[in-house]
Amino acid sequence: MGNAIVGQSGGPTSVINSSLAGVYESAIERGAGKVYGMLNGIQGFLEKRVIDLSLYLKNSLDIESLKRTPSSFLGSCRYKLPDPEDPESKDTYEFIFQYLKELDIEYFFYIGGNDSMDSIAKLSNYGKKVNSHIRFIGVPKTIDNDLVKTDHTPGYGSAAKYIAVTMKEIIRDATVYGTNYVTIVEIMGRNAGWLTAAAALAEGPDCEGVDMICLPEIPFTCEGFIEKVKKLQSQKKSIVIAVSEGVKLPDGRYVCELNDDGHEEDAFGHKALTGTARYLANLVRKNLPTKTRSIELSILQRCAGHMTSRTDITEAYQVGGAAVKAAFEGMTGKFVSIKRISDAPYQSTTELVDINEVANLEKKIPLDWITPDHMRMEKAFLEYATPLIQAELTPIFVAGRPWHIKL
Repeated sequence: MGNAIVGQSGGPTSVINSSLAGVYESAIERGAGKVYGMLNGIQGFLEKRVIDLSLYLKNSLDIESLKRTPSSFLGSCRYKLPDPEDPESKDTYEFIFQYLKELDIEYFFYIGGNDSMDSIAKLSNYGKKVNSHIRFIGVPKTIDNDLVKTDHTPGYGSAAKYIAVTMKEIIRDATVYGTNYVTIVEIMGRNAGWLTAAAALAEGPDCEGVDMICLPEIPFTCEGFIEKVKKLQSQKKSIVIAVSEGVKLPDGRYVCELNDDGHEEDAFGHKALTGTARYLANLVRKNLPTKTRSIELSILQRCAGHMTSRTDITEAYQVGGAAVKAAFEGMTGKFVSIKRISDAPYQSTTELVDINEVANLEKKIPLDWITPDHMRMEKAFLEYATPLIQAELTPIFVAGRPWHIKL
């Protein structure tokens, strides 16, 4: 049957290791000789840094610990493979396929988001060009929930749950003094506002919810923002606002760039975004008679293993298993998609999509899911997101702290 290899790439999530567990267990059950892991994704593979996963996942307890351990067990990278059609990239791809041959690899799995699917597309397209027998399958992962051709992505449900819970707690804290206060919470999301929209899930019978949500899908003006805050504070003293790190001005610049802190770019040309909430809090304080506070959830929203959605961790495992099934049945150049069957009760299944229909594309929030005043989310979003945050999977606690497996 040959061997399998799996890697993890891009930003980690609290359930990405559940997908790794799904790939590993399914590949072993279907008869793979060995299942190798790439250390730090394709970048580590290019440096021949791979491990035999059976040396680390020795029993069912190790597998269960892996499922409940946040972040990327194998490490990650943000490495952009060159264009396989570029003559200068010939050596890179010849090295990759020669090393795969040395390891007797038949099945190649990559767990990640948009940039990772770009890697799978390039590898599978090159493989077809040179008549390689290796099957390449993309396994979805991203808290950003911006992959196309799938209802949602593993990682999003748990991050949304963390954001909803945290916003409820911030709202409770923000109201204790009864004085004018504006709290601005910065949430991840470069071009798509799925994570920031999850702040709307804080609202319920026991919580009034956030007062304003600012998304990348809606052009942002500082003047309009100040006017909205002024109007809100004429109605109540304490205001809590959820803002995406990627909100943009009408000219296309990110609001955080107004900080003039300097924003480095990664291999894919993505600017490092930070400081949006800090800038807006200072702006409000200068223009309105109120105290302000800025909070950046930062990496907490993606690595909070204690706030994992059971729905999310289950689906993460399932897409790993579905990827192996597809590869062992001869598929290549595919992406495992989640298809929603029903909301009540919530049910989903998996299906395969051509990787070229997914790579380098982004799914944004439908504009009709945002209220006309661009401040809150419509019922359609709540009905979409609520099933994804249901139930919990408690970490394995040892001495009062969660137990994690690591290399």
